[in-house]
Parts: sequence; C-alpha cells; structure tokens
Amino acid sequence: MAEKLYKLGRWSAVNRWKMITVWVLILGVFITLGLAFKGETTNELSIPGTESQDAVDMLNKEFPSGNSGSVQVIFKAPQGQTLEDEKIKEAILSFVDASKKDAAVMAAIDPYSTGTISQDKRIGYANLYYGVPADQVTEASKDMVLSNEVITTKAGIQTELGGTVVFEAVGGGNSSEAIGILMAYLILGITFMSMIAAGIPILTAIIGVISGMMIVQFGSGFISMSSVSSSLALMLGLAVGIDYALLIISRVRQEAGKGTNVTEAIAIATATAGSAVIFAGITVMIALLGLAILNIPFLTIMGAAAALTVFFTVCVAITLVPALLSLMGNRIIPKRKTTKEKKQSSNIFGKWARFVSRYPIFAILGCLLLIGTISYPALHMKTGFPDNGTKSEDTTERRGYDLLAEGFGPGFNGPIMVVVHSSASDTAKKVAGIVENDIKTVDHVVRVSPPNFNPSGTVGILSVIPSDGPTSDQTLDLIESLRERTSELESRHQAEILLTGQAVMNIDVTDKLNAALPIFIATIVGLGLVILAIVFRSVLVPIKAVVGFLFTICSSLGAVVFVFQDGHLNDLFGVSNVGPILNFLPVMLVGIIFGLAMDYQVFLVTRMREDYSHSGDARNSVITGMEHNGPVVTSAGLIMITVFSSFIFTDDQVVKSMGLALAVGVLVDAFIVRMTLVPAIMSLLGKSAWYLPKWLDRIIPNVDIEGESLMSPKSGQGDDQHGKITNPRAVH
Repeated sequence: MAEKLYKLGRWSAVNRWKMITVWVLILGVFITLGLAFKGETTNELSIPGTESQDAVDMLNKEFPSGNSGSVQVIFKAPQGQTLEDEKIKEAILSFVDASKKDAAVMAAIDPYSTGTISQDKRIGYANLYYGVPADQVTEASKDMVLSNEVITTKAGIQTELGGTVVFEAVGGGNSSEAIGILMAYLILGITFMSMIAAGIPILTAIIGVISGMMIVQFGSGFISMSSVSSSLALMLGLAVGIDYALLIISRVRQEAGKGTNVTEAIAIATATAGSAVIFAGITVMIALLGLAILNIPFLTIMGAAAALTVFFTVCVAITLVPALLSLMGNRIIPKRKTTKEKKQSSNIFGKWARFVSRYPIFAILGCLLLIGTISYPALHMKTGFPDNGTKSEDTTERRGYDLLAEGFGPGFNGPIMVVVHSSASDTAKKVAGIVENDIKTVDHVVRVSPPNFNPSGTVGILSVIPSDGPTSDQTLDLIESLRERTSELESRHQAEILLTGQAVMNIDVTDKLNAALPIFIATIVGLGLVILAIVFRSVLVPIKAVVGFLFTICSSLGAVVFVFQDGHLNDLFGVSNVGPILNFLPVMLVGIIFGLAMDYQVFLVTRMREDYSHSGDARNSVITGMEHNGPVVTSAGLIMITVFSSFIFTDDQVVKSMGLALAVGVLVDAFIVRMTLVPAIMSLLGKSAWYLPKWLDRIIPNVDIEGESLMSPKSGQGDDQHGKITNPRAVH
C-alpha cells in the first residue's frame, strides 16, 4: 500500500493543478446533484419489529386521516380570567374561524365544542387538521397560523403551538460551528506556526464535508432521512477531515525538515501518514456502517450518511492535500533548528513518555481511577425518546408542552394508545368495551377515552391518560401492567390488542437496542481487531486498543448522564430540561467513538511501530513515537473537542447531547487513554507488544503501513523521475 500511495502523493504534488481541477469539477457535480434532488428530512423515528410500531402501522392503515398533519393551539387565559370570559372566548373563536380560511385546513375544532378545557378554565386547546402529512404542510399554512396568533395575543391570551407540524426548526448552530472552525484554525496556526499551512486542513475538511453532504442531500430526494443525519455527518466530517489533513501535513513538515525536497516529502508523507489515514477512516466507516446490524432504518441511514462523508474526507486528504501542499512549496518547511537546539532533549511529549515509561504502574492506576470517576454516573443511566418537553424553553412547542401539563396533568403529554383488532367487528367492539372497563380500574390511570373505530369496525383505539409523565417510573410500570392484563384478554378472546404511544415506544426501542447492542459491539470490535492486527502486525496491541475504547465509551456515557439526566452543570451547557438520555445515543456513541478511538490509536501507534521496525528498540520506539506524533494527536484531539463542543450550544437536545458525549469521549481517549495509558502499557509489554505468531503472520496481508517497501533496492535510489525515493533515509 505504501508504494502505491507514494506514487499517488508524488503524482498529486507534481500535477497539482490537475488534481485541484478534478476536485473543483467533483464538487461542482455533487453540489448540482444535491441542490437539484434535495428532499425533505423527517423527525419520525420508525422502529420496525416492535409492538408499538406494529400498532402505529395498523393505525396509519385503518385511520388514514390520523396520519395527517395537525396543529394543537394551546391557550392560557390572563391572570384573574378564564377561557369562559366573553372577550377571551370571542378571541379564541375568531382565531379558529380565521384558521378555517386556509384551504389546506380540513377541520378546525375549538376547545368549547370538544370540552378540551382544564378544570380551572384557564387552559385549553384547539386542533387544526390538514389533509397532508405533517412534513408536507406548506410554509404558507404555517405563516397563516402564526399571523392568526395576533388575534388571541392581543387579547392577553398566551398562545403556544404543538402537534405534529413543526414550526420552529431545530437550530443548526451555524454560529457555534463557525466558532468551532475558527478555534480549530487557531490551534492549527499555533501547531504549524503558519496561518497559511493552518488553512489547508480547514479548507480540505470543508471540501470533503460538502462533497459528502451533497451526496447525502441527493439521497434524501429518494429515501426518508432523519434530520439528525446531516448534523452528524457535518460534525464527524469536519472533525476527522481536519485531523486527517493534519496528520499528513505534520509528516510532510517532519520529512522536509530533514532536508528532503518538498515533492519527495509529500510523497513519503502520503505513503506513511496516508496509510494511517486510510486505515483510521476505514475503522470509522466500519463502525458507522455497523449500525445496520441493529435493523433500525433511521440509524442505518444516519450511519451510512456519516460514513459517506468520512469516505470523502479520506479521499481529499490523500489527493487534494498533497496538491495544495505542493502549491505552498518551501513555505511548508518548518524553521530549521540550530545545532544547539538539536542537541537538547526531546520535546514535552517525549519527556512525558519517558516519565510514564519509568512509572507505568502508577500511570495505569491513575488513569483507571480517573476514568472510573467519570464513568460512575453511567451506572444509573435511563434512556427515552425526545419530545417537546426536552426542547428549549425558547420554543413555542416547549411552552405549549408545559401549559398542557399544567392544565391537564403531566400524563396528558404522553397518552398510551390501546389498539384492539379483530376480523369480526362485533368481537372488536366487545373486546374494546371490556378493555376500557378493565383499564379504568388500574392504578395511575386518570382517564380512558371511549373506543373510536375504523369504518369497518374491526379496529378500535382507546386513549389512556396516565397520572404521571411519559418518562416516569410509574408510567413505565403502568405499561408493563397493561400489557399483562391485555395479554390475558387476548388469550380469552379472538382479538389482537396492541399498545403504542411515546412511553410505550420508549420501552420497546430500549429493549430492542439492548438486545442488539452486544451483537453490534462484538461485530465492530471483531472487525476492528482484524484491521488493527493487519495494521500493527500484533496480537496484544489491538486488544489493548479495544480495551481503551471501552474505557472511553463508559466515560462518555457517564458525562452525558451527569449533565443531561442528573442535571449538573445544565446552566453552563444550556440544558433546559433534564431527563432520560436519548434511546439510541449509547449505540450511536459506541459506533462513532470506536472509530474515533481507533483514529488516535492508528495515529500514535503506527509511528511507534514504524520506529520499532527500523530500530528494534521497543521501549525507545514508544518514546520516539510520542515525540513525533504526540503533537499531532494533541492537536487533533483539541480540534475534535473544539468542533464537537460547538454543537453543545445548539438548540437541538439530541445534537447537544451528542456533541457533549463526543467531546468528552475525545478528551478521555486522546489525553488519558492514548497519551498516558497506551505508552504505560506499551512500556510494560516491551517487545511482546509486537508479538505475532508465525502462522498468523503468514495469513494476514502485509499492507506496509510503515513504508518498508520504499526502502528496498528495487525502489531505485535517486530515480526521482519515476516516482522512487531520492533520499531513502527520509523514511526514518
């Protein structure tokens, strides 16, 4: 591999304008496709194979109108007044009448005709129903609702919006992302001591991200895609894109600093650091594509979208980065050290490696103690789905959610839907009546609505209002109790009884994810071990890498629980409402952090492996590896932390929690696991770290990530015209 990448790097450097032109054309095509075929994203999280999803599918089929978009308009009367007061009532009815003027509104139902008013008469709600699904409701219809709000707000009525139609789009955090990119640029400028060189990783990462996201946008025109997919692709693409370019540029500067000409330095860096980039990218993509094992469509698409973006960042790093570096010429060469400086001791990373190597046991115990402390909150983690109650208090959906809870009780925001189905309508109606009477006697049930049937009478639906919120332990216990009771009724009658709703889906998806998670972890870890064994030609190094990953994932989850579930530091991070952690966040973190953790493992240990293959000194290779690539891992870690942290300050609680989890994960993995635990363990293992049984050595392919093939006689020393090394010592 090193030999092929060497030729690619040299060709890109020599034919820099051709390579730049190719990427300009690629980018133009992708942008055209992305803008021309862009589809709508969705917030729906379909979980096939669960009882709750089967119930939803049945309702969508038997009650087609129930799948239409709806707006719930919540009203609260001014202090000292009620919704029954003449002026208040007149304003609300005027609002409803004005809403009917929109041709897209199929029905507008006021709170007085349906009795949807709280006991104290201060809070109530109207419903607007559209003839199309929620994501197809036009902006013009939304604008009409917002303009009609003036009718009630002028009367002093607090008016908020809920329902399935989303009015306030999730903040993408554009300003926060810009700040993250600016901070990354400053870190790179300090690292390279050159603001021009610092701009290359930023530029190439953006090109890679745009390429990937435009293809994702193109795909959204043909398949349903979650709105979180683009945020995840952007987040990961920026972080790894900058890191991959950083690794190659750092190696170019190292080689050029030895006196190698710039073109040769670029070719060598592409051959060695480029190999590390490819394998790092492969591990990230495997982890993301591995989400398909869970058989949850939106997770599969989310992972595929992010993996595609990572793929393009890798392609940009090994082709466009060499071309841009060639344009810089000798300006990429770092300032030469004086003879006196060369005689001085190694840099701070080498000194740290020597210290850790001298006291490995204490370093390992310190790391384990710190990781254990950070991970501890994860022991009481609870998971659930986000709803309007987790949104920022600045959104009308959140304020409406709070009003409904105030007026009708916390359980009103999370009704449990009971679906009764039978091939005979008489049986369905009989069983529905029995179910209604039975559920009324259950504790923590506030109200059970009479069953509503489809035209054929074969499917009925009942709404059960719990006394507690959808994420409370009491509601979860209630669901388990209802399932036991309905199961008994099913066995006695010829009918199918299904439960669905927010709280029910929380239980079902958690159970499904918990069942699939061990298989998912085993799969990506197994594939990762194989790839790392090929890269490092070792048995113990891949095992150590995987153990470090497990430490990182526990720390990441612990930090998220500490903030988003336990409520600590929530003001600092702008967390408006604490509660269960997003159901699919743990499995997403396992996939993403595995890939990122292996990035740092590859960045750092490939250089140790390279130095060991040249010197045969296991202990010293740990120190020299830290000296050479410790600055790279540190800068890469700081950049990733900066980029991920910028997403903490978005309005979307899903993206916010993911940003914090990834930022903490990178912090722990880069600075505790890879920069401290890894050199400590490697020092303890010595040469045994690189042990590989002969039978396994014969089986696994030799990808030559250290560039040993470039040192062979056939490389043609001095043959600069045919893509061979002119200075073979530069490989060292």
